[in-house]
Amino acid sequence: MAIVNLTTDDFEKTVLDGGNDIVLVDWWADWCGPCKAFAPIYDAASLKNPDITFGKIDTEAERELSGAAGIRSIPTLMAFREGVLVFSQAGALPAPALDQVIEAVRGLDMREVHEKVAAQRAAADTAEGVEADRVG
Repeated sequence: MAIVNLTTDDFEKTVLDGGNDIVLVDWWADWCGPCKAFAPIYDAASLKNPDITFGKIDTEAERELSGAAGIRSIPTLMAFREGVLVFSQAGALPAPALDQVIEAVRGLDMREVHEKVAAQRAAADTAEGVEADRVG
């Protein structure tokens, strides 16, 4: 599958709401040497895994999106499965490590992941309620 250049306008649709089971996102910049070294590895992985959506985000062009995602170092690779961020790591990966990430993401028990996310949200909502009671 071809790599998709993502922007603020299509990030949410592609990554979170687009019905794509697995989405990998490479955060990069043109001036970044490690980003340039990682690019052919990422491109090769996209060709070997046509069932995965591979996206790239130019951090210089998409500063607001990069800030919202908390990008502090590039390249940063993020993996989303069923709209849930399941992996995030700064630094260029060698091909075998990228293959391991892909296999680990494929092997996730998403029912368990969704249960954990729901539990975390419920705990956060409870904590917010307690704080609101204390303040109010």
